[in-house]
Amino acid sequence: FIDTYHRKGLYPRTYPFVAGQEGGGIVVQTSAAAAAAASNNSPSNFQVGDRVTYLSFGSYAEYTAVPEEKVVHVPEDMNMEVAISCMTQGLTAHYLVTSAHANLISKGEWCLIYAIGSGTCQWAAQMAKLQGFQVIGTCSKGKKEAALQHCDKLIVLEEATGASYADYTSVDIAAKVMDITGGVGVKCVIDGVGKSTVDISLNCLAPRGIFISFGNASGAVPAFPVLRLVQKSTFVTRPKLNEYMATREEFMRRVKEVFDYVKSGALSITVDKVFELDNAVEGHTYLEGGNSR
Repeated sequence: FIDTYHRKGLYPRTYPFVAGQEGGGIVVQTSAAAAAAASNNSPSNFQVGDRVTYLSFGSYAEYTAVPEEKVVHVPEDMNMEVAISCMTQGLTAHYLVTSAHANLISKGEWCLIYAIGSGTCQWAAQMAKLQGFQVIGTCSKGKKEAALQHCDKLIVLEEATGASYADYTSVDIAAKVMDITGGVGVKCVIDGVGKSTVDISLNCLAPRGIFISFGNASGAVPAFPVLRLVQKSTFVTRPKLNEYMATREEFMRRVKEVFDYVKSGALSITVDKVFELDNAVEGHTYLEGGNSR
């Protein structure tokens, strides 16, 4: 979905640019430096013919030049499409539930995750449960079946026609959260919706809870006075993936954990639909219409 933000200019890029920030395929050429390292049997390098996936801009292309530190080998027993999907969405979900909350939530405590019927938050809900958190999820009616298996409690919302997000005014989410948690609230909110849910998120927090705003599906979160946090001494963060894979070691640790979840069956992944490169416009329309599963 982040590709649509780049296209719209919400996340500014220098023009002209090639869209896409994750991809995968077969290595067809390496740089002279990489080839020299490989000849010395360096285990961290890549050779022609290797199956790889990567996180790097410019993936809407038949061939992409990618820095080696952003490339990983695809396990022999893993489908290429699944491996590629583990990059932006999988790694984002991973840092959200393992690091972005700054350990302000503990095992057995409640978190609220919006839109768990598809996309990044479908991954995040599953990984949150693997961390031992209790998950309250939201989804639109059309995605209820998929969402039920990924949370402890589910709040079902009306569809928002033609949008990539549900109608967050159709249900009093904060009231339902307080009912589920016995009036305490949640220690962590993972919010990729943005403008439509910021007030709901803040109202759902428990004392010393954290609001993690990582997406803008309904628009960017508007500025609000920091004094709003004083009532329950709450926290807010607006993170992005790059700072949570700051080194090759951190990147590979997260990749390994996500791949291991997938291979063990602990993480259920659905590649909903594949569009040819020539049909990239249709792919964006499909995503922005809220059709993904």
